[in-house]
Amino acid sequence: MAVIKCGQLLKQPLVALPDFLIPSFQNYLPVTRRSFASSAPRSSRVGKAAIALPPDVNLRLLDPPRRKGAITRVEPLKTVEIEGPLGKASFQLPHFVSYNIDDAAKKATLSVLDKNSRDQREMWGTTRSYLQNHILGVSEGHTAILRLVGVGYRATVEPSAITVEPEYPGQHFVSLRVGYSHPIELGVPIGVKASTPLPTRILLEGINKETVNSFAASIRKWRKPEPYKGKGIFVNEETIKLKAKKIK
Repeated sequence: MAVIKCGQLLKQPLVALPDFLIPSFQNYLPVTRRSFASSAPRSSRVGKAAIALPPDVNLRLLDPPRRKGAITRVEPLKTVEIEGPLGKASFQLPHFVSYNIDDAAKKATLSVLDKNSRDQREMWGTTRSYLQNHILGVSEGHTAILRLVGVGYRATVEPSAITVEPEYPGQHFVSLRVGYSHPIELGVPIGVKASTPLPTRILLEGINKETVNSFAASIRKWRKPEPYKGKGIFVNEETIKLKAKKIK
């Protein structure tokens, strides 16, 4: 009796198979996969973009401290210190990322050791964004505006609090009246300045974008915007799409 292999069977003209034989041949049938996007993949070019340096901003690279006799396989991280008219900021730079400053054009560019490494390419643009945010923070500062929408909602900035202990001397507190039976008191972090130009507006200012937005998120969580009446605490240009009321 002649033995027909599965590969030879696939080369023969296609015939209709009974339904009970289809599961047995599914592993041998060719599978066609269609990509989700029709356009060709393109990598980001954020890391290559130059960063404009204001005339009153200085960058300085600090070498990591090395311990005598310590042996480690992990490359220590370098620290970049940015100094400007509003203060100083620093962040850790991966060991495979280096930067070059063009004093004539007042621009800084970042580069990586191996452009073919996926991990280095991923951190290339991220590190560039961190550096850009710190430069903008020490030169112009970062802000976050919170809007309190609701009947009776208001906020004040107080030098002391009743329900919260201060974390450092001279700390101020944001007091919220947002529908609870008691005021919500939140301590302002170090490096952030809070003010209330209007009873329903909170202005946060600071040189660290992450700290400013994190404190804004901690205020927002006490009254997240709801979609039926549109009440809540909105950050910057945040909006919410209203839903139709539930009719029983």
